[in-house]
Amino acid sequence: MLIKSGSEQMRQQNILLVLSGLRRHGPQSHTDLGTRTGLSSATVSAITVELEKAGILERSEQQPGAGRGRPRVLFSQARNCGYLITAQISSDAVQYSLVDYAGRLIDRFDEARRHDAQSTSRFAPQFREALARLAERSRLARDTVMAISISSKGTVDADGHRLLWSPLLGEQEIDFAALLAPDWRAVVTLSNETLLVAQALGIAAKPSAEDHALAVVSLGHSIGLGIARLRRHDEVEASAPNFGHMLHAPGGGLCRCGGHGCIEATAGFYGILRTAFQVPADTIPAKFVPLPEMDKIAQTARGGNRMAGYAFRQAGLALGNGLSRLMSFHGRLPIVFTGPGTRYFDLLAPGIDEGLSASHEVRLKGRPEITVHPDEQRLVFEGHLDRALTGMDQAIAEARLSPSEKRSA
Repeated sequence: MLIKSGSEQMRQQNILLVLSGLRRHGPQSHTDLGTRTGLSSATVSAITVELEKAGILERSEQQPGAGRGRPRVLFSQARNCGYLITAQISSDAVQYSLVDYAGRLIDRFDEARRHDAQSTSRFAPQFREALARLAERSRLARDTVMAISISSKGTVDADGHRLLWSPLLGEQEIDFAALLAPDWRAVVTLSNETLLVAQALGIAAKPSAEDHALAVVSLGHSIGLGIARLRRHDEVEASAPNFGHMLHAPGGGLCRCGGHGCIEATAGFYGILRTAFQVPADTIPAKFVPLPEMDKIAQTARGGNRMAGYAFRQAGLALGNGLSRLMSFHGRLPIVFTGPGTRYFDLLAPGIDEGLSASHEVRLKGRPEITVHPDEQRLVFEGHLDRALTGMDQAIAEARLSPSEKRSA
């Protein structure tokens, strides 16, 4: 029985290797799959035949470049095998996207968000209505949607279903799996937004053994942190520590989380606005600061306004001090800054450098590599695709076990 169970697990692992290879590297031939996965030709043949018959993979022919010889047969995901819905909850809108199993975008729309109490109370039913509308627009049966992947700023429970706290909904807890269970059979997952950014950048960068991880800092209304680590088989493990609400200055400014002195209370948009206009530190934070308002503060800072410049420098210092603590625990990491706040990076950078220099690790080994990637929304979407479609691959690999195999596994 133990030998049989081991062979079943090996078979499932081999199927997943083939699906992962196609997911990471695109359409491939039988030979390419064998080389990339290390599986024998017979094993690859058996798997591709089985998955093609099940409608999970499809084949296409690629003509030789010189026009001679037999065409290459390439395997890829069958687009209509199943579907994914992503929902990106941001400060001013929720973006809904419908994607096929091959990762191709089919449909997308945005719904603007207001910031009053009535809008907050209506969020859950409006969310359900929007998902239903997305499926109806493409005339898809709901049971063909295999996964629904949701992201938000804030604190996500370990089960990946519940939003425990967010800057937009406050302490209004939402269990998205329970919310959608009556109408959807799909696997529902909830992720911190910056975790998905770290996932996307980790896949793209594939940090070397020397740089085994990278850190992502999201700048905007909220401050987020994601850390991506490279694991075996080019897999990336991402996490999202609660960086924005790490203590920066005891007894400092009031934060949206209800605490005092958090990094976000100084470095978030509302913190910068509060400092620039010399508003009392215990003033209730604004839920949303329009970008044009932030642009005006930045313009005056670049024009020499002392308090505006001071506000951005203090924000940078809070970020740099927080990152210096991160380096003390994790070593010197490459840092990627993203989000709408990157448009003010020139004003934040002096404070960030000053704060980083507080780390002994940085003083010994030098300033970490810092890059700026402003298109946060695209990175969030790419993170959704990688995590959710990989989850769909795993579900398919598990489903390929026969009933007797499932009972004994």
